[in-house]
Amino acid sequence: MRSHLLNDTTAEHYRRSVIQGVERVAAKLATTERPFTGVTVDALAPRIDAIDLDRPLHDTAAVLDELEDVYLRDAVYFHHPRYLAHLNCPVVIPAVLGEAVLSAVNSSLDTWDQSAGGTLIERKIIDWTTRRIGLGPAADGVFTSGGTQSNLQALLLAREEAKTDHLAKLRVFASEVSHFSVQKSAKLLGLGPDAVVAVPVDHDKRMQTVALAHELERCAEAGLVPMAVVATAGTTDFGSIDPLPEIAGLCEQYGAWMHVDAAYGCGLLASLKYRGRIDGIEHADSVTVDYHKSFFQPVSSSAVLVRDAATLRHATYHAEYLNPRRMVTERIPNQVDKSLQTTRRFDALKLWMTLRVMGADGIGRLFDEVCDLAAEGWRLLAADPRFDVVVEPALSTLVFRYIPAAVTDPAEIDRANLYARKALFASGDAVVAGTKVAGRHYLKFTLLNPETTTADITAVLDLIAGHAEQYLGESLDRAC
Repeated sequence: MRSHLLNDTTAEHYRRSVIQGVERVAAKLATTERPFTGVTVDALAPRIDAIDLDRPLHDTAAVLDELEDVYLRDAVYFHHPRYLAHLNCPVVIPAVLGEAVLSAVNSSLDTWDQSAGGTLIERKIIDWTTRRIGLGPAADGVFTSGGTQSNLQALLLAREEAKTDHLAKLRVFASEVSHFSVQKSAKLLGLGPDAVVAVPVDHDKRMQTVALAHELERCAEAGLVPMAVVATAGTTDFGSIDPLPEIAGLCEQYGAWMHVDAAYGCGLLASLKYRGRIDGIEHADSVTVDYHKSFFQPVSSSAVLVRDAATLRHATYHAEYLNPRRMVTERIPNQVDKSLQTTRRFDALKLWMTLRVMGADGIGRLFDEVCDLAAEGWRLLAADPRFDVVVEPALSTLVFRYIPAAVTDPAEIDRANLYARKALFASGDAVVAGTKVAGRHYLKFTLLNPETTTADITAVLDLIAGHAEQYLGESLDRAC
């Protein structure tokens, strides 16, 4: 079995095995005609259940054949231009190359003696990002597993900086369409059930700063502590961007930590056209960025950034076997001193490779393309009497629903839209997401693929209308 260990004696075996796998994936990507096959759980589960993991095949080609049957054939392919559902981007080749390198070398980014150059590369990427944001010379940060962890760490720092032992008095303010990880983080941090205050949004799904000011004042009058305001730069459902400069002013006035959840909107940091849409982010105390959403990186690739590096001490613990305190005085850089994780992948290498091959402007142009596409899609939807579109996009998300001419019952319209999404997914012709707006069911395009065209959008809209009309026709027949 030692022949399977990656080392100096098995380098050729490694090369051949990886090439076989890459060739399989490349062939699949080249021949994929739909984003999904439409396979059901009931059809796929028995194939996987039938595999006996205690009886290995002892042959890479045979395992790849099996993998074709249970995974590659029926995977949901984000690179396809009619995958329009969630915040999943197609990935750029330099980043995939970086993934291959980091997996093989398998550095762990917790301590210098496990990563060396990897530590410095991650720090360089963090510094590059904080400069793009404008956080100032004392800024720092660390890579995380994703936006949820980044938000958790940011709110941990905010809780500690609030300097109170009365956790029940702490309040976190976030818009009513902010990410659910804000509420989850509050619970994990031991805050009370009323800790997160939902601030109303305006017609464009942006936090109402007048309402935020009112809530902050109520908090102060009640003797509560305004721990943090979470401003969102790219909400999951609408791509809306909260008014960051105004929120920054209120945070300063009331002494609240300002966290910006830019997991989605961080792509604007590289934008050549739309960077101004996140003006004010430079005032944040902490920022979440998900490179695996809008920098076209493979999962996972995220970071939490802070204005003041000293605040990261709230996540620091020292273990004699790993990062003893003496290493600080010896100026040995251990990233575990900043992180909620210990063992951690060298995910920064993927963005490093991307920047070194494509440059930031290359990433920015791709993100600008999907923002432009969303604007065109909004114009199509706004002009199409079959659909109701919610807001003009600030990023690359469109939320809409089919409105049949002859049906006025909102519940029946809900059912038609739910059916259309389900039928479209089952067909495999396209994949779209769904959400609720004011209690009603809507559909959602999250456009992150520069290869998607307006023709794709038009075709998918026609498919949605067709499925919805089919449902309504069958419903009418049943009623008769």
